[in-house]
Amino acid sequence: MKNSLFAAALLSLTLAACGGSEPAKDAAAEAASAASVATEAAASAADAAASAATEAASAATEATVEAASEASDAATEAASAAAVATEAAASAASAAN
Repeated sequence: MKNSLFAAALLSLTLAACGGSEPAKDAAAEAASAASVATEAAASAADAAASAATEAASAATEATVEAASEASDAATEAASAAAVATEAAASAASAAN
């Protein structure tokens, strides 16, 4: 699109230099308008991309925190089960003696 706008602007300048200034002015105005619209669209797309990136980062952080919490809970349960197993083994050893 940039190439098209550049070509339109170059054509406008050429026409202006050759004496056809009114069509050149119109073409230049249209090219400027199109460039403005393209710039606004690019800015809007950049804002949307930034917003999406922020939301993705937030979701990833939330998922990481949740996974860490679940892992911590699982480790606590495993430690508790190991303690119970140790007590059972000690009790069995004591009973065997």
